[in-house]
Amino acid sequence: MAESLKIVEGTKDEKYKSLISQIKALIEDEEDLIANLSNTVAALKHAFDFFWVGVYFVKGDDLVLGPFQGPIACTRIRYGKGVCGTAWKEARTQLVPDVDAFPGHIACSSLSRSEIVIPLAKDGVIWGVLDIDSAELNTFDEVDKQHLEHLSSLLNNLFLSIII
Repeated sequence: MAESLKIVEGTKDEKYKSLISQIKALIEDEEDLIANLSNTVAALKHAFDFFWVGVYFVKGDDLVLGPFQGPIACTRIRYGKGVCGTAWKEARTQLVPDVDAFPGHIACSSLSRSEIVIPLAKDGVIWGVLDIDSAELNTFDEVDKQHLEHLSSLLNNLFLSIII
């Protein structure tokens, strides 16, 4: 098990490819979901210096805060509310270049300017979301979406059996 990261220089695409292979090596032999999600969000925060990276778990009609890196966050988000709740409701990635322009955005921090939220799902059942915020406008694009959806599929395949 690797317990350090090598952050490569290069394009965003190259950085994601290197990082995701390292995350996979880091988590593949560990069975604890919380430990693996914690290391995953820490790796993303460290590699890209995002403002906030975390996971919310589906619990009833709410998303409940899980492992994260960054300032204090909203603890609960209702189904269909804000960017995270919308990603859950629509079962699709939300790529938001300007959170102030997103109808119903929940401002957990006024410093967040753009956001991407990826549903975590297996066999059509959403069990959580991966939420990443930036302090800059227009941070996220299709490259982020592609790689973060791939990372989410790894998390789904490796850990869904543990949380059900």
